[in-house]
Amino acid sequence: MVTTAQPPEQRGASPSQIWNLPNILTMFRIVLVPVFVWFMIADASRQGPLRWLALLAFVVAMYTDQLDGQIARRRNLITNFGKIADPIADKLLTGAALVLLSALGELPWWITIVILVREWGITALRFVVIRYGVMPASSGGKLKTVLQTIALFLYLLPLRDTVPALPVVAFAVMLAAVAITVVTGVDYVVKAIRLRAAAVRGAHEK
Repeated sequence: MVTTAQPPEQRGASPSQIWNLPNILTMFRIVLVPVFVWFMIADASRQGPLRWLALLAFVVAMYTDQLDGQIARRRNLITNFGKIADPIADKLLTGAALVLLSALGELPWWITIVILVREWGITALRFVVIRYGVMPASSGGKLKTVLQTIALFLYLLPLRDTVPALPVVAFAVMLAAVAITVVTGVDYVVKAIRLRAAAVRGAHEK
């Protein structure tokens, strides 16, 4: 019997394999979170080199978020670990940035609370309804992520004294991000209710 060797990308596609490149990038992003937090807390001036390093850590972490997803899809390296760890890593990073900015008095607390309640609430909802089906990320959800990332980048940028218009622009983008965050959150709740109802109805029809 002749066997054909599988290409490397297929050999690494086993769902049980944790140590692949996308998952390593996800773990690296999680490790970057306390580094980011330390830089933010250690920079008392909010304008010094440590703030720039905090911004760099944030940018690198967000870039790896895009990169690991692209690699996982291209090389068929999507794993159960990645499905769970990737969104958690994202929530840890954005949550840390929001809480720190609010603690430093740079961002209103109500914005942080609204976003965190929505993000962690929808994450919990996904786990609750996963037995009925998977809720894929919507285009609105992707837009929400982009707006949140841009807004946080503008808030973290240590040029508030140099560019007077920066706080106004950052706040405007953040308000847009909050609006999309709330709208998409409601949309996910509606989808979850419909998904459960369809699953229950299908079970009764069998």
